Amino acid sequence: MDMENADPLGNGLDQFPDQVTSATAVVDAGGIVTGWSSAAQRLLGYPYEDVVGRPAARLLGGNADAVVRFSAVLEGRGGPTPLRHQDGHHMDAELRAYASLDREGNAQWLIVATSPQQPRPHREPRPHEDKATTEEAFAQSDLPVMIYDAELRALRGSAGATRALGLTEEQIRGRRVTDILPPHICTTVEEGMRRVFETGEPERFDVHGRPRRGAHDRYWAVSVSPLRNPAGQVRHVQLIALDVTQQHQARERLVLLNDVSAQVGSTLDVMRTAQEMADVAVGRLADFISIDLLDGLFRGVEPRPSATGSVALRRAAQRSVLPGTPEAVIRPGEVDYYPESTPPARCLDTGRSSLHRTLDEAIESWQVADPARAAKVRDFGMHSIMVIPLRARGITLGVAVLVRHRRRDSFDEDDLLLAEEIAARTAVAVDNARRFTRERTTALALQRSLLPQRLAAQEAAEVAYRYLPARSRAGLGGDWFDVIPLSGARVALVVGDVVGHGLRASATMGRLRTAVRTLADVDLPPEELLVHLDDLITHLRAEEEVATGPELEIVTDLIATCLYLVYDPVSRRCAAAGAGHPPPAVVTPDGKAEFIDLPVGPPLGVGGLPFEAVEWEVPRGSLLVLYTDGLVEVPEHDVGRGMALLRRRLEHPAHSLEATCDDLVQSLLPAQPSDDVALLIARTRALGAGQVATWDVPSDPAAVADARDKVARRLADWGLHEVVFTTELVVSELVTNAIRYGTPPVQLRLIRDTALICEVSDGSSTAPHMRRARMFDEGGRGLLLVAQFAERWGTRHRTGGKSIWAEIGLQDEWS
Repeated sequence: MDMENADPLGNGLDQFPDQVTSATAVVDAGGIVTGWSSAAQRLLGYPYEDVVGRPAARLLGGNADAVVRFSAVLEGRGGPTPLRHQDGHHMDAELRAYASLDREGNAQWLIVATSPQQPRPHREPRPHEDKATTEEAFAQSDLPVMIYDAELRALRGSAGATRALGLTEEQIRGRRVTDILPPHICTTVEEGMRRVFETGEPERFDVHGRPRRGAHDRYWAVSVSPLRNPAGQVRHVQLIALDVTQQHQARERLVLLNDVSAQVGSTLDVMRTAQEMADVAVGRLADFISIDLLDGLFRGVEPRPSATGSVALRRAAQRSVLPGTPEAVIRPGEVDYYPESTPPARCLDTGRSSLHRTLDEAIESWQVADPARAAKVRDFGMHSIMVIPLRARGITLGVAVLVRHRRRDSFDEDDLLLAEEIAARTAVAVDNARRFTRERTTALALQRSLLPQRLAAQEAAEVAYRYLPARSRAGLGGDWFDVIPLSGARVALVVGDVVGHGLRASATMGRLRTAVRTLADVDLPPEELLVHLDDLITHLRAEEEVATGPELEIVTDLIATCLYLVYDPVSRRCAAAGAGHPPPAVVTPDGKAEFIDLPVGPPLGVGGLPFEAVEWEVPRGSLLVLYTDGLVEVPEHDVGRGMALLRRRLEHPAHSLEATCDDLVQSLLPAQPSDDVALLIARTRALGAGQVATWDVPSDPAAVADARDKVARRLADWGLHEVVFTTELVVSELVTNAIRYGTPPVQLRLIRDTALICEVSDGSSTAPHMRRARMFDEGGRGLLLVAQFAERWGTRHRTGGKSIWAEIGLQDEWS
């Protein structure tokens, strides 16, 4: 029931009748009864069905005076009126009428009757003092409360509302939200109030903005609830706005710190880590940020700031809310010098942060000392600055400068605490990156020092290689390679991989490479060489088990893989053995690529199983491709898939070995390989029949002279007259020793390569040893002479005997 005199603020509602206990009737504009209460039935005796729908006049006393009095009641003048009871007697009752509208908007009256014999039901009126107190409480409430009518115009406003809006209640009354608040706030608020009028359900939403010109940005939690009349209809809405700016800022700070923890330090790169801090802070805490670090950090060394004078810092990162970061005076990677009196220099010296306005004496003196920065301050209207040290583990690594020029709010102490926490977390990540850089640089320097600095000269094959250190946090691995010239113009190609990462793997790799070169010098077959390497790994493990302590944290599971391949350019044959290593690939001159089916040998360090070698012949100009598993096993695919891709790329090699290496690296590896990669490619050469001379020598001392004559004639044919004497001397001594101390058959071979190689083979496995002859000894001087005249000499064991060889330089140093 829509009562006109119902006041949503409570004015006069204490006069309204209680519809439950009062005798009431509803009469429409035509005088027809449309409502009848149970109290009215008790008062006059008429049931509901006998009254509703009939004229109200039949309830009156039946005389003209009763009709006049009833009309006066409808006009608002109450008083005693005669009524007719159901049993026929007449009674006087005091009537009061309350005008209202029905659902269609037509006029109607609520008639309240009170019998003179019964006390008239009414609510005790509240004391005047209570009404005044209630009104004062609303008017003086610090909580912003507004009352709006159906046209969304303000009816009332509390003291908190007038203070927030900067207007008096008289200025607010009758105005809509659009007349007071910014447009984006108005739209949200008015749409919410309309929905409350339509649905009758309260709503809550958040708004952000300035409530009046010149005010700071605020965050508000707005509640809009309906105000109903006694009939339950929504006549007005109440709007309450809670200032939740501090709670919002606290949440934002927590979110920002969480983002710093999640996003800063994702890589172990100093500049990238600093840039991540700038990316997170700009737009949420500052309008511009620059991060400068001590120059030594970029090389991984311990930072040592200068105690006096200007401070040199390298710009690690910068970011702005403006495109192109126009506030910066230098670019990332460049060095800037801060005078000793400036806030960044003092911050670096003391390790304490500072908060400034541009009018501060410290900032003004900085601008005097640095005109370029002073111009930026003026051009962009910078008004608030924080200087924060980046400290980790007791060391100041650099300085972050945060600036506001687009936000009107200046930095406060809470912002300073937040910036210090962000800088502290970033500093730890930067220091981790610095330590990683130092360790990686050390390991890389060690590893590169242990790898071949340049490949040894040899003519058996043209060689190209690539070594790529891992880019993962695990550090460098133990991949290695080598090219070792052997006797008889042969060459050994080696690749290996020590399981694990870090300095230990690099050091173990260096020891294995040295062992391989030592074993190769004694011309061990591939399978025997791997046996000795396996023994070496076992000894190394035993040494580390003895040296291991809690403070060393050394893991003793030393395991390595290795592939050892020997190529002979005279016979064009290869011999190879592997220890847990991927097989080599061979690419013939016609473009066919295939992997050699090597017997699967155990990795070095496992022990207990033998190694087997295979031999095969390759055409001149074939490619021998040796590699570590880092080339074919990447996160994107497994080893099988990687080897298939490698074979496919090798079937279309580039025009040169260097280009082939580049193609394999680019096509098979990601931009940041997670494991070390060693790649070795050799294009085989062959020595023609004109470069090799072989003679069988009878087991007769008289054959020595004939051997010298044959060698002299062949050297003359080759045009090597300058080494004839030396070669005859060497051949004479080697053949004499083979006949005297060896067993048939004896064979002499000359190989013309970068050096002249003399080989004498016999059927005995006993190797000669050089010794110093005494004054009257008849023997013991032969090998000493050979060692003096030859550049290198040695013994090579083979199936069914041995070979003694000597290399003679083609440029005679005594000529």
